Amino acid sequence: MATDSVLKVCIGPVSVDVPRSLGYYTGVWVAVTAGLVEPPLGVFIAAVPFIKLLTHHALPIVVRAVGQFLEGAAKPVGGDDEAVFTLEDEQKDAEEAERVAQQLELARRLHLVRG
Repeated sequence: MATDSVLKVCIGPVSVDVPRSLGYYTGVWVAVTAGLVEPPLGVFIAAVPFIKLLTHHALPIVVRAVGQFLEGAAKPVGGDDEAVFTLEDEQKDAEEAERVAQQLELARRLHLVRG
């Protein structure tokens, strides 16, 4: 997810970039309504953000394989764009926080020794 998101909403483990999501789905709706794309293709395009969720590394390998297959199928319709929905990885975040805390503690100790 973009780090410069103006409004991000977390629904359980799923983060939603609200402005980009609204823009994405409005664009799909306009394209279908204007007849630029047929409704079945519009539904597939609308499903692309959810397809991207299936490739998260915490999911079982079979689910990720299906997700990667569908993500590949979505490439011709812009499936390689930035995700508007992401799964948060609490364990990875906790490990990163622990690593940063250890680095800060080490820096504090070095400062005390030098000071």
